[in-house]
Amino acid sequence: MTVVEALRRQIEMIHPVDERESASILQTLARLEWPGDPFDEEANEHHLTASAFVISSRGVVLHRHRRLGIWVQPGGHVDPGETIEAAALRETKEETGLVVRHLDPVELFHVDVHPGPRGHTHYDLRYVLVARPDEPTPLEGESPDVFWFDFAEAIKRCEPSLVPALEKLQRASIEWNVQDSPRE
Repeated sequence: MTVVEALRRQIEMIHPVDERESASILQTLARLEWPGDPFDEEANEHHLTASAFVISSRGVVLHRHRRLGIWVQPGGHVDPGETIEAAALRETKEETGLVVRHLDPVELFHVDVHPGPRGHTHYDLRYVLVARPDEPTPLEGESPDVFWFDFAEAIKRCEPSLVPALEKLQRASIEWNVQDSPRE
């Protein structure tokens, strides 16, 4: 099974939280049909990105996006040769400094299509990562505004299109019984 075929299966398993996500799922599945590497931001202005909702006993992490000034989950572009799951881990580490791990099994949790910089369109694949409840320490050059929020505060503060995903995450996190002990 190819990477694209595996990703298609993961996307098809998502239960959309609202009409926006339903439309995003259809758009992302259609994007996977295009020729070329769907992750390559240089080859096409329509590309897949990776992000993560980071959870612990403290709630969920949001950061204020450096350029946009909005509160969102960490994430970004997929590097050449990198898996989408690894990109979510790397981007989270860079933007939060937290030691994180995927849920077991790894779960593609949410999909969103939205405008990116330079006229690009991002087909964002959103995972759930677990972290210890440590203080965030983003890398040099990343937004210094990274904090843990309880779900009620995160929902009030976040970019409005994230609200349905965070509400879904809040409900799901109760069932997951998250342990604050990611592997190094």
